[in-house]
Amino acid sequence: MQNIKNTDLYDFSETAASQLFEQTTYPWEVLPLIHDFVLELGVTLSADEYEQRESNVWVAKDALVYSTATILGPCIIGHRTEVRPGAFIRGNVLVGADCVVGNSTELKNVILFNHVQVPHYNYVGDSILGHYAHMGAGSITSNVKSDKTLVVVKNEEEKIETGLKKFGCMLGHHVEVGCGSILNPGSVICPNTNIYPLSSVRGVVPADSILKDGNRVIKKN
Repeated sequence: MQNIKNTDLYDFSETAASQLFEQTTYPWEVLPLIHDFVLELGVTLSADEYEQRESNVWVAKDALVYSTATILGPCIIGHRTEVRPGAFIRGNVLVGADCVVGNSTELKNVILFNHVQVPHYNYVGDSILGHYAHMGAGSITSNVKSDKTLVVVKNEEEKIETGLKKFGCMLGHHVEVGCGSILNPGSVICPNTNIYPLSSVRGVVPADSILKDGNRVIKKN
C-alpha cells in the first residue's frame, strides 16, 4: 500500500494554498475548494506585487504573460512565471512561482506548486502538481471517466471513493511525465517518480520509481 496523503505527496511551503492541504487529508479533497480559495486569496494580494488584469485575475508584476494567452478568472499567476502564447487558463487556477505554462496548454481547476512546468500542448484539468513536477510535450490528464461514473482511487487492494466525477491526476513533487502520456482519472503519481513516454497511467504509482513499457514499475537505484 502506497502513502498518498497530502503530507506524503507535497511540501506545503511550496504553494500559497498551504492551508487547503493542511485542512484536508487527501489531495483530491482540495479540488472543490480551489474556486473560493483563489477568490479569497486574490483580494488580499499586495498591489505592489500583483496587478488585477481582469475580473478575478491577479498576475504577479514580474510574471511574463504573452498577449495571445487567454486567462479567465478566478486565477492567480505567481512570481516570475511564464505564460506562453496560446495558453488557455479556464479559471479556478492557482499557478505558483517560477512556473511555465506553455503554448497551447490548457489549465482548468488546478493548483500548480512552485517550479512546475507544463510547457508544450498539455491539458491539465482537476489536478494538482507538486513542486518541480514536469509534464512532457503532449502529455495530458484525463479528468472524466468514459462511463461518467464517480472516480475511485485504486491503491493496490484498497479502493478509495472520492465522490468526484471530475478528477484528473495528483502529481507529487519532482515527478517527470514523459511525452505523449495519458494520466487517467484518479491517477496518483508519488514523488520522485518518472513516467516513460507514451504511457497510459492508472491507479497509484509508487514514490522513487520508474513506470516503464507495459506499466512495469521498477525502483530507482
